[in-house]
Amino acid sequence: MRLDLATRVQYALNLEEYDIAKQLRNKLNEVEAEVIKQQETKRGLSIKSEAQDKGISLLRLRADLQNAIENENYSQAAELRDQVSKLEADSLAASIKAQAFQNAQFEFRLGQKVRHKKFGYRAVVCGMDPVCCETPSWMENANVDQLTRGPDQPYYQVLVDVHEDPNLLVAYVPEENLLAPEEPDKARFDHPYASFLFYGVDSAGDYIPVKQLREKYNRPRHEVPYDPNDDA
Repeated sequence: MRLDLATRVQYALNLEEYDIAKQLRNKLNEVEAEVIKQQETKRGLSIKSEAQDKGISLLRLRADLQNAIENENYSQAAELRDQVSKLEADSLAASIKAQAFQNAQFEFRLGQKVRHKKFGYRAVVCGMDPVCCETPSWMENANVDQLTRGPDQPYYQVLVDVHEDPNLLVAYVPEENLLAPEEPDKARFDHPYASFLFYGVDSAGDYIPVKQLREKYNRPRHEVPYDPNDDA
């Protein structure tokens, strides 16, 4: 159904029937939003199940530890205590991840042009995570613990304009360090990956992500439609 609607939208645009194209695009957005909602529900249940499984395993280990202590099997108790400590940390991390995913509210969207608050470079969002998904060593080097919202906030992969920083093609940035432009950013933006990840730009200057990118992050299609009267 999505493919058929997308084809009809393009056909209407080719015939310059903009009102029909707008109606079809709205319907396409509704269909895609419902599909994404179903996908997010399945993914959320999977993460929640992982946290529950770790919690059950933790209860079993604690019971085994108590039995080992009561039977004075201290060597086994020491091993179980180490396993309990590790699983407690994993269980807490899984619970935080499940809660973060369930409550994730992204301020920015795929294809949106943004600016880094500290370094000032222009960029385009090409990926998003509910929380920081990098390694502990990366987070330590990036001083994530000094952020106001820490690692448990949305993080974004962004393409950096090559004219502003040719040595930084892609960055992984916390939400609190990004800023949306007050006015539509229609200035030229160049990046070697842009043509692979986006169809082009909409009338507001933001990029339109390809279908594969939207499905990877379960995001709906968003674009400001072209208005032929803008050229008048």
